[in-house]
Amino acid sequence: MTFGVTPGVTIAERWREVTARVAAACERAGRSAGEVTIVAVSKTHPAEAIREAQAAGAVDFGENYAQELAGKAAELAGAPLRWHFIGRLQRNKARLVAGRVALIHAVDSVELAAEIGRRAAGATQPILLAVNLGGEASKGGVTAEAAPAVAAALAGIAGTSLDGLMTMPPPADDPEASRPKFAALGALRDRLAHQLGRPLPVLSMGMSHDFEVAIACGATHLRIGTAIFGSR
Repeated sequence: MTFGVTPGVTIAERWREVTARVAAACERAGRSAGEVTIVAVSKTHPAEAIREAQAAGAVDFGENYAQELAGKAAELAGAPLRWHFIGRLQRNKARLVAGRVALIHAVDSVELAAEIGRRAAGATQPILLAVNLGGEASKGGVTAEAAPAVAAALAGIAGTSLDGLMTMPPPADDPEASRPKFAALGALRDRLAHQLGRPLPVLSMGMSHDFEVAIACGATHLRIGTAIFGSR
């Protein structure tokens, strides 16, 4: 199914459509829908939109900017939400995120992970290693070649837990264009888990236009914004 957003449809209706598509994609892949977490990407959308999505059943919300996340978390304090930081985190903003979110998706340096560990305030902050499989200079992430050494270093940083990998393929009109990158991330995860002698259960990959392909390739966390909240 190709990606599209129908104007005039409510967030609750979009949420139900996305969850139905996720369930169908899981069934086609021989997986349980319970294996896949939908992270509703709420960046730039107001707290009221998050409340509407939460009322429809969303639990996990993703933000790209540390200060925006901190502000929304304060405004929505007490709501049954799990926050994810999915953007490129600057080291000087780590204090706003570390120990306060369920998962940091895009750690791409030992220095950033060390700062997160220092700022986790006694907690253990789950993190993912961001891998740039498309070779795009505009995006963060380590290369596949550098990933083994970086993963080994991250696995030993106090205050953090390396739980898996994240990637964002180059944009393409055809969702199938993402399949080779998703498959490559899964294969890399398996190699790193063997290298480290520990499971790396999380694969964060797939967005509004290609999440069904990501599910077929083993994604555990989908980062879906427009298909839930509409265009920004």
